Amino acid sequence: MIASRPLQATLATAAVGTAAVGIWVLRNFDPNVPGIFPPCVFHELTGYWCIGCGITRALHALVHGDIAHAFSMNPLAMTLLAISPLLTAWKFGWRPRWLHPLVALLSEPKLWLILLPTYWVARNLPWWPFTLLAPN
Repeated sequence: MIASRPLQATLATAAVGTAAVGIWVLRNFDPNVPGIFPPCVFHELTGYWCIGCGITRALHALVHGDIAHAFSMNPLAMTLLAISPLLTAWKFGWRPRWLHPLVALLSEPKLWLILLPTYWVARNLPWWPFTLLAPN
């Protein structure tokens, strides 16, 4: 089912507004300060990093222009965030031939069924280079 143009415009406006509020919050409030943002429940209960641990702190670093620190907090999320404009453009009809292999790879469920659990385990391994995957 294809959404009507007014609905698409409304959804786009809502997305931009939500992103603007999110950027403002991350720009003005530091998630590294305890008590402002809720901690990761999984990490609090187990002591292990989940797939999403560090994303809020990474986005905070990103809106402050610290790309290296953002990447160190959650490399997978920052990599996916970096390629998301290309995937969004693909979704809206821009389909260059050179982008097709990436879209085909990322559309494959087997990739995610292997990548996400592997990343989850790897970022909790206590030796180098896997320690680079944990938020620091």
